[in-house]
Amino acid sequence: MASYVALLRAVNVAGKSLAMAALRDYASALGLEDPRTLLQSGNLIFRSTGKKPAELERLLEREAEKRLGAVTDFLVRSERELTAIVANNPFPTAARRDPARLLVMFLRHEPAADAIAALCKAIAGRESIAAHARQLYIVYPDGIGRSKFTTSLIEKKLATRGTGRNWNTLLKLAAAAAA
Repeated sequence: MASYVALLRAVNVAGKSLAMAALRDYASALGLEDPRTLLQSGNLIFRSTGKKPAELERLLEREAEKRLGAVTDFLVRSERELTAIVANNPFPTAARRDPARLLVMFLRHEPAADAIAALCKAIAGRESIAAHARQLYIVYPDGIGRSKFTTSLIEKKLATRGTGRNWNTLLKLAAAAAA
């Protein structure tokens, strides 16, 4: 049985609210094993057999709308993928110095090289980025809240949807998936 993390996009923001207890109950009702949540920002850890991350994403999204009335993206990564995401961090100094300002954006689809180039040109501040498969690593040296390098800009340039977690949260998710 493999461990997975489902990262919900834009849950508990902009007037949307989903209780984490309801998310755990929902995952149990779908037959996912040992569902747990981390923080209040839509992080679901669970175990499952016989399904790939993309299949789990479709199941979780389809059923969330039916059962929870929640229309949101679920971006699923396996424990193995999370381990690789941590190991492949191109910004280890930022992770040590200020992990809250290092964000990993989990993307629905791997962006094309020309889209990544266009995104690099759109950086107006001191942010640094590196793309790897379906993840985008972003360093926000001046903080995320005031940056003009927003999720909507990133999604528009990359032509895919995503959700971000800071380095501290990512490490906690990877540890929880491995436990």
